[in-house]
Amino acid sequence: MACALTAAALTAGAVCARTLRLGARRGLAGRRPKSAGAAVVAALPEFLIASVLATVVGVQLGWLPALGWYGPRWTVLPALALGLPAGALLGRLLDDMLLGAFAEPWARAAAARGIPGRRVARQALRRCAPGLLPNAGLFAVGLTGGSVAVEQIFDIPGLGRGTLQAAVAQDLPVLQAGTLALVLLAATTAALVRPAVGLLTGPALRDGALPPPPAPRPATPRAVPLPYAAVLLGVIALAVPRDPLALHTAARLQRPSRAHPFGTDALGRDVLARVGHGAAGTLTQALLISAAALLAGVLLGLLPRLSGPLVDTVNAVPPVLAGLLVAGAAGAGRATPALAVAAVAWAPLAAHTSALVRQERATPHLLATRSLGAGPLFVLRRGLLPAVLPPVTRHALLRLPGVALALAALGFLGLGAQPPAPEWGLLLAENQPYAERAPWAVLTPAAVLALLGALAVTAADGVRWPWRTGRGRRRVTGPLPGEPGPRRHAPVGATGTGVR
Repeated sequence: MACALTAAALTAGAVCARTLRLGARRGLAGRRPKSAGAAVVAALPEFLIASVLATVVGVQLGWLPALGWYGPRWTVLPALALGLPAGALLGRLLDDMLLGAFAEPWARAAAARGIPGRRVARQALRRCAPGLLPNAGLFAVGLTGGSVAVEQIFDIPGLGRGTLQAAVAQDLPVLQAGTLALVLLAATTAALVRPAVGLLTGPALRDGALPPPPAPRPATPRAVPLPYAAVLLGVIALAVPRDPLALHTAARLQRPSRAHPFGTDALGRDVLARVGHGAAGTLTQALLISAAALLAGVLLGLLPRLSGPLVDTVNAVPPVLAGLLVAGAAGAGRATPALAVAAVAWAPLAAHTSALVRQERATPHLLATRSLGAGPLFVLRRGLLPAVLPPVTRHALLRLPGVALALAALGFLGLGAQPPAPEWGLLLAENQPYAERAPWAVLTPAAVLALLGALAVTAADGVRWPWRTGRGRRRVTGPLPGEPGPRRHAPVGATGTGVR
């Protein structure tokens, strides 16, 4: 994990290096963040990156060892598998914040006084660090959860793999101890964040002297997600007529051909058929879980005092650890991934709902509605729900691919559907031992998972988040009754007292 943190820091530096260079040279005028590649990498799960690295770099190219734990060279691929997605996400967040930091008054004043650009860039990093440190606990949680799958892929005798084996064997004492150690590691990291933020910001935080964050620029609608969606739907359509369970022992581990466009696996089964049928099942399950998470998130988010501590607790448990706990209590089965992901998928939606409810309750129109004698049910039906449901529903739709990837990760660890079910994570686990002879059997489901991550990122970049649509827009063309003067000059030829 220490090597993974180093890899994450280097990846984040590579993502925001161009922004730092242009900011030091005062060349950021009109530039918007362009980190689509980093966003795609950040959306990929650790087990997928680990499978690709082990297959391509470790087995096919032979540059680094892919199995075992015997020295420093054996740490490179596992550290990259854990550090690349975390570093890409951290770098994308930092890149967005640097654009605002270089536009603040202190940066312009420093440039006007002739202070060297490198010094201004260092201070911009220090200005952005306090906003990123609160996410350190989430990164630690992600690393601890991802280490379970990474240690399993690279055959590392670590805490994550030991906890997984205890969950499969239903060894509850070892499972409880391993899970507690992983959660305590994340909690310790989060506890160190607050004093670090205070040291970086200094007296500016105490005196309220920090400038407000710049207003975000509206997203530009794009049609980029359409090609990804068309390719994914095309794969499913081609796979529907094929039998994913048909065995052809004479056609074992065949290369891609006209009869088998994606090749065959170790039992002669068509990889295209298994990937397509697995996509239909995984996406349907992810849709049902997302709908249940949306319902639970909205209901609990409307009660922030009740759900606040529960949300903070659930956010500290990634889906992999939740899957281990469910498998240890009820055993591994087809329902285990769904229960584990559903147990933690509602928490971000509840936090989003609570934030919107707090803002909506402070609006003047809702205060006026209450002062006119409206009851709680009327306020909920006509005031809160119309303002909360649209953005939270969009949030749930954007998390749909992440739910599918979490289901695949638990299936890869053997906590979900059992053979011969055509499930995405199970496909990677079954074909991993044959990566040297048949790399297509591993790279094909990995490519489909990467395609789903790219579809999620590009769709999220083009989504607008309006706070109001129609309701709440007021146009004043003259003085309101009872006011001493006009708010806005009336147009020429207008008569009357004005319309609100």
